[in-house]
Amino acid sequence: MSAFSEFHDVAFPLGISFGATGGPERRNEIVTLTSGREKRNARFADSRRFYDAGTGVRSLEDLHDVLAFFEARRGSLHAFRFRDPFDMKSCPPEQAPAATDQALGTGDGARVRFKLVKTYGAGDDAYSRTIAKPVLPTLKVAVGGIERPAFAFSFDGASGEIVFAAGHVPGAGAAVTAGYEFHVPVRFDIERLTLSLTAFRAGQIPSIPLVEVLL
Repeated sequence: MSAFSEFHDVAFPLGISFGATGGPERRNEIVTLTSGREKRNARFADSRRFYDAGTGVRSLEDLHDVLAFFEARRGSLHAFRFRDPFDMKSCPPEQAPAATDQALGTGDGARVRFKLVKTYGAGDDAYSRTIAKPVLPTLKVAVGGIERPAFAFSFDGASGEIVFAAGHVPGAGAAVTAGYEFHVPVRFDIERLTLSLTAFRAGQIPSIPLVEVLL
């Protein structure tokens, strides 16, 4: 029997993902006190993303691609990569990633590992999101504002960290930054696909729910 946590390093069909809907969810507890004030508490430290890719299916070819992908993942058993149509870069969607987009930390002359993150907001209210599945050919890293060559670092997929090679360790006080495109690790949040033909060579799957998973 395959383990539930197994991840297939393949991407959901790109053309269909562009038509998907969805976004992040936060779970908070809100209690109204007798004074009328509210007591609010975050149930989870991180947001979790939910999508519906059914809106991206437009043709019979799309329908077949989803069917084959669903079967290959054994339904909800295996997670996979998904390109979020709204949030897929270290920079705004209309820009190209740059090596100085996201701050990862500060060097001390010995530290070689830096968690790959994307930060939302600024100051004390900023939220730092771990990026587990960057698109590796797009990954750029800079130290002190100067982009480093690809051989100077690698990405550890198991830990989600940038790892600097010997001889390229960031010096003390040097800012480490990165730019990239990325995918979201998700699984099917459904056990059954409902397919239909709406017209000649036109297919429809009313709902294809996907949910982000923690790796």
